This record gives sequence, C-alpha cells and structure tokens, in this order.
Amino acid sequence: MTRLCFFAISLTLISLLTACSSLNPLKGSEEVPEFNVHKITLENGLKVLLLENHRLPIFSFQIFYEVGGRDEQKGITGASHFLEHLMFKGAKKYGPGEFDYLIEGNGGVNNAYTTQDLTVYYENMPANMLEKIIDVEADRMNNLLVEPKAFEKERSVVLEERKMRYENSPRGKLYLKFQERLYHNTPYGTSVIGDIADLKSVSRDQIYQYFKKHYRPDNATVVVVGDINIYKAEAWVKEYFGPLKGSLERKKEKLKPYKINLTESEEHYLYGPSKNPVFMLGFPGVEQNQERSYALDMLASVLAAGSSSYLEQKYIYSKKPKMNYIYAWNNSLPLAGGFIIGGELNEGANIKEIKGELLQDLRASCDVEISEKNLQKVKNQYMIGLYSSLDTNAGLAKFLGNYEVNYGNYAYYQDVLEIYQDLDVDDVKKECKRIFANESILVSVWEKF
Repeated sequence: MTRLCFFAISLTLISLLTACSSLNPLKGSEEVPEFNVHKITLENGLKVLLLENHRLPIFSFQIFYEVGGRDEQKGITGASHFLEHLMFKGAKKYGPGEFDYLIEGNGGVNNAYTTQDLTVYYENMPANMLEKIIDVEADRMNNLLVEPKAFEKERSVVLEERKMRYENSPRGKLYLKFQERLYHNTPYGTSVIGDIADLKSVSRDQIYQYFKKHYRPDNATVVVVGDINIYKAEAWVKEYFGPLKGSLERKKEKLKPYKINLTESEEHYLYGPSKNPVFMLGFPGVEQNQERSYALDMLASVLAAGSSSYLEQKYIYSKKPKMNYIYAWNNSLPLAGGFIIGGELNEGANIKEIKGELLQDLRASCDVEISEKNLQKVKNQYMIGLYSSLDTNAGLAKFLGNYEVNYGNYAYYQDVLEIYQDLDVDDVKKECKRIFANESILVSVWEKF
C-alpha cells in the first residue's frame, strides 16, 4: 500500500504540487489532493474508477483482481502467478500472439504483477485505443484459452524464474526461509511464485478451475486514468464487461487477521557460496490500517531511510563500517504484519557478534533518534514521494486502485493523511519501545560455506 503523510508544505513542495495540479485531476487545497473520480459498480459486481487527465493523449488501464498467494493451498501454490503468465497467451476473441501484437504495434506498454493479496494487469496506451483495451481485458477475463502447449511452456518459464530468483540467489533463499518462519502456518508463509513440487505437478485443469473461481467481475476493480471521456469509457465498460456473470455462490466475507506464531526467538542459518553474510531480523508487527502500523512506518523511515538515518550512519558511514547496506521495513499486509531489519555485513564480519549490538542500538534509538526534527524529515519524505508518484497516469491509477481494493474506498487516503498528521513523537516512541522490547524475534542469516 502507498503510505502518505500530511505536513505544512514548504515552498519547494508547493512548486511540486503546482506541477502536479497541472494534470487537472487535483482540485481543492494544496495540502490534501482530491480527485474527480467517476465511480460506478456494474450489476455483476465489477467496480470501475474513471479519471480524466487531458494533459497528454494517453491513458493507463489497470485491473485489480483480489486473488494472490494467500488464496492458494498445498498442491496449487503459485497458481496466481502462473495465471499471470497465462493471461498473456490468448483468449477466445484475441488469440495467441494477438495481445502482444496489439500492444506493441500501437506503441503501448503492458505488464502485470502478483502479490500475496492481489494480481494486477495494466496497459499504458494511446488515447484512441481505450475501447479495444476494454474489449481485450473483458475477453481474457471471461474466455481465457489455457492451451496445453502454452501451459507447459509457461510451466517451464515459471520454474526457471523461480530458479533464478530463489534457488540461485542467496538473498532469495534467505527471503523464502524468513517468510516461511515469520508467517508460519498462515497463507503468507508460502512463496507467491509457488513450491517447486507444486509447479511441476499442477494440472491444466486445476489452474483453469482456479481461474474460473477468482477471475470474475465481482472480484475485480477496473481503474482508467488519462485522456478519456468518462461517459464513453463507462459505456464501453458496460458493453464489454456488463454481460459477464459474477458469482452467486461466493459472497465476500471479512477475513480475520492471521496470528503470528512467533512465541520464542528463532535463529536459522543457511550456507552457500556468498562473499558476505546477509541477514534479516523479524519482529511480530500488525496488519495494515491499524494506527500502530502507521507509527511503525514512521519508525522504519527514521531508522533507515537515507544516508542521514540512524542505522546507516551507525553501520555504513561510520569510521569503521560494519555493513554494506541496511534497511528497516514495516511489512504491514492486509491480514498480518512484521517489522523487519535486514542488510549485508562487510566481508569477514560475524552476525553473531553484531546481532547483540544491533538489538541494543535499536532499543536505544527509541529515545535517542525519535525527535521532532527526525519525524518531520520523514513526513517530508513521504509527501515528496506521494506527489512524485501521482505525476503519471499509471501512478494515479495504481494509487487509486490500491486504496479502493484495500480499503473499499479510493478516497480513504484522506483519512490516512489525517492519521499521519496526528502522529507525534510520543506515538512513534511508544511503538519503537513496544516492538524492540519483544524477546520473540526471528533471525535468518545466509553465510558462505
């Protein structure tokens, strides 16, 4: 989720905001952006957000499916990501090869990504291609082919992708082990790309049934931002997506958060050909949209966002640096969360020696580093990042889609702005002391043989 912050805007940021405002989607005060979004819900359950921006004759079309790694079970892990590949291999109306020809032949760009919670597809195209793209996306939502030859070819591609990202990558292997233990016995503990055994054995029919279950209009949100006429766009969405049927059987239920079962400290060491040790420290966190999660966002940035941050100054830019890099990450997901510190040690350094010092420094940081000055700096960083991300059609579409899907209302970002605005030094200090006082931590390390 995109994290935001509210603060008294400086002259530099006012000029940035003015540039963003020239896109036309923004209105209202210079402090809180508002968007003239045309929002509708079709009878079959499809949510649609349309936003005009006539600065350039282009648009971004994005479709968010509420399906990801958390929806998979043993035997079909990786199904969501596998389908991401297959969605580009042809449907009934636009067959194999036609999709890529259509996009590339018109100078467009397209891609997709899969997470534990979502699968998102997008196209950035010339303005005159909107009706065609809506037709294409409706076709592959309803009529995906999943041809046997294409299925087996993509199985090989996905297996090779997993090998490259994880089996042949020390950091990848470490990340998989870390996720498995931090989110043990929850759907977040499995790899989005899937287990090797499942990828080798899953059948075409299993994947197709998974597609039919999750790729439905009532499980999707369409966002279009750019040089469009919202009334024509709405008519085309209704024409092509309207006839598709939603599910009468599966009603969306409010899912309960997963419990992080880290009741005692754990240390896991992986060994292989690696010049320098790589490590991850994990602390039980909270799921997104809790007030604690926003304070933890601030804490992560105070600790390790930029060369002037506490941990980078201590471990990278000191007279005797002990690490090549270090980061802090508040991984607040829709149904669980963890607070993570990670990095790479210098050659010859020993994590067992540094771990105690690092934990001591993290606990000391609560009183030493969380100040009005540092908190304001972090808020400034968030605001600059926000306006930078909203400067393109694709950035706006992703921003609106994430809020609509994660919170049920694209405009919820305004509430988030207020939450960040209200956070003070005491709030962040409280979370810092709570998170680092926890004796139940997870340590994963990759070291050379």
